[in-house]
Parts: sequence; C-alpha cells; structure tokens
Amino acid sequence: MAETDQDRKARLDALEAKLAEKRAKDAPKRHQDEHHSQVQMGWRMVTELVAGLGIGFGMGFGLDKVFGTEPWLMIVMTLFGFAAGINVMMRTAKEFAPDSSGKDEKD
Repeated sequence: MAETDQDRKARLDALEAKLAEKRAKDAPKRHQDEHHSQVQMGWRMVTELVAGLGIGFGMGFGLDKVFGTEPWLMIVMTLFGFAAGINVMMRTAKEFAPDSSGKDEKD
C-alpha cells in the first residue's frame, strides 16, 4: 500500500504533538512556578551575604597572620567579601524577579 500525503501529514502531526508534550514536561521550571515563599528567598539572600562576609573575613584574617599586616588585610578582604555577597544577592534577586516580557527581546 502506498502512503498518501495525508497519512504522512497525520503521522508527522502526531509526532510533533508527542514531542511538544515531552518538551513541556521536561522544561525547567522557573522559581516562581516552584512556589518558593518570600521567606525562603529572604533567608537564601541573607545566607549569601553572611557567607561572603565570613569568607572575606577568614581570608583576610589568615593573610594578616601570614604577612603580619594586622588588621588591614582583614578589613580589606571583609569589604571585598561584603561586595561579593551583595553581588550574589543581586543575581539571586534577578533570578526570582518576574520576567518583563514587554522589553526588547531579540529572536
């Protein structure tokens, strides 16, 4: 039996429907869709800031002990850690921010 164009089109449409369903099921979820509460987001951001401060303080304290420059490297590295923590917090805030679909999107 010869397959007609309509049969091929019907098979192709069925395959495309299956693929679309599979893609929709496997698509990564946005954080808003995962129902993260605002409290969880706030604690995550606080933790990121404290981690940046702690790492900067620890590195500065260690370097001060090695080089004998107490307390200058500790102060500088703590400020760098604070800046890094703020940077990570801002990235997290952008990650949780709703998409602005009205802006210039390039296709």
